[in-house]
Amino acid sequence: MKNHFIHAVPGRALAGVHILLLFWLMLLGEASAHAATTNATLPELRAQLDAFLSHPRFSGALWSVKVASLDTGRTLYEHHADRLMSPASNSKLYTGALALDTLGGDYRFKTPIRATAQVDASGTLAGDLIISGRGDPSWKASRFAAIFDPFVSVLTNAGVKLVTGDLVADTTFLQGPPSGGSWTVEDLSDTEGAEVSALTLADNVAQIRVAPGTAVGAACHLALDPPETVLKLVNLTTTIATGGVAHVEFQKAPGTNDFYILGQLPQAASTLVLDVPVTTPARWFGQALKAILASHGIVVQGGVRVVAWPDRLPWPEKALYEVGEVASPPLRELVYAFMKPSQNLETDLVFDHVGELSRTASTPAWISSEVLAVRALDHFLAHHGVPADVHFDEGSGLSRNNLTSANATVALLTLMSTNRWAADYYAALPIAGVDGTLRNRMKHGPAYHKVHAKTGTLHWVNSLSGYVTSAAGEKLVFSLMLNRYAAPPSVRRTDELDDLAATLAAFQGRSSE
Repeated sequence: MKNHFIHAVPGRALAGVHILLLFWLMLLGEASAHAATTNATLPELRAQLDAFLSHPRFSGALWSVKVASLDTGRTLYEHHADRLMSPASNSKLYTGALALDTLGGDYRFKTPIRATAQVDASGTLAGDLIISGRGDPSWKASRFAAIFDPFVSVLTNAGVKLVTGDLVADTTFLQGPPSGGSWTVEDLSDTEGAEVSALTLADNVAQIRVAPGTAVGAACHLALDPPETVLKLVNLTTTIATGGVAHVEFQKAPGTNDFYILGQLPQAASTLVLDVPVTTPARWFGQALKAILASHGIVVQGGVRVVAWPDRLPWPEKALYEVGEVASPPLRELVYAFMKPSQNLETDLVFDHVGELSRTASTPAWISSEVLAVRALDHFLAHHGVPADVHFDEGSGLSRNNLTSANATVALLTLMSTNRWAADYYAALPIAGVDGTLRNRMKHGPAYHKVHAKTGTLHWVNSLSGYVTSAAGEKLVFSLMLNRYAAPPSVRRTDELDDLAATLAAFQGRSSE
């Protein structure tokens, strides 16, 4: 191909360009030869993986790796496959499998709308309106008001025009604290650790928009989006001269709705947006719903009241009147929605919902929905012969106490490849270079579009587990878990796992060798 800019490069620089081009061509040639030879047979693949994992840069790290064939059932490679590791969001593989196997892909969360009185002929409900949450994670939309359309439809169809009492946000279905098991204090002040509640809204995340003030030295302008969010903002920001460094952050006061906004913005700076977790999301839900109902001509005269565990509704079930219900999308879509972007709250809502459905009249009141879900997971894995290497505290993987192994994870993935809901499970996994948490990874090379896998990332944890089709067309299942690895500054931690996944995708041999 003709080079149209080379004539503009001075002689000395041109020599440098030639040297640089030669260097990259040598690297590319070496990489091509490497892929063509060392991946040609199973022994060569194993030798390549051994050499990779034993490199001195991993001397302080821990690996757990296993690769098997879905076509033959044979193990191609394993390295400390039974070592207990922190899986981070690879935990979601287990929650998705448990939910689909237990409830089925067609299952829908159904949120009852009830009242303490019947609606009369004039459309008046002379009592309280009760929204009894079941942990539906799907209430989110690009247009905030659209989230409430199903509720407006139910009440409109029931003829409700006026509620003389309160709007009661009932979250008693999910029993337990608003945080997942063994989350850290830092998690509770971050959107990754948004509160678990049977009534949630927009993943319990709001935004604070920060704009420069009117003059140097003035406080920045803060605005909540959406405005119904029940947060108290403490403005500790300053506007600085144009050309200064912009830096804005927030600190959440534990156990309160107080958010301290700190930092500075230059006068000419653009508006910055901070994503913040919403505390007491059920109250936010109730207040937002009340406002939306009013805009549709349905007036709630009373206030918003939240009833949450360990409290109970003050009325017996048989004393309440059914107004209607709001159903979620099918579970297959909910699993897709939390697996692709690795969304923690939605995962824990599904996990806890599965657990709560297993509660019986003899279950002690102090046993939480989450503990029941962990027990359900243990039963599911044991029933299907998955190795007993799985020790979870919660379902999303935010807990640093969650432990599993590459051996157990490969067994789970193998099980789900033939499960009744296998297609839904597979469709929920991120695709290399295409979507989800893999959209910007492995965009080039043999793994592109061939690796369908769940990522997992915490501070000293990286994992990647899923399925890949080799260059020979064999369907492989793999689990790569790396803990306690301090990557060099020039290397992204995820590159190490991506390189291994690409090696599997480029494998030209077969497990039957």
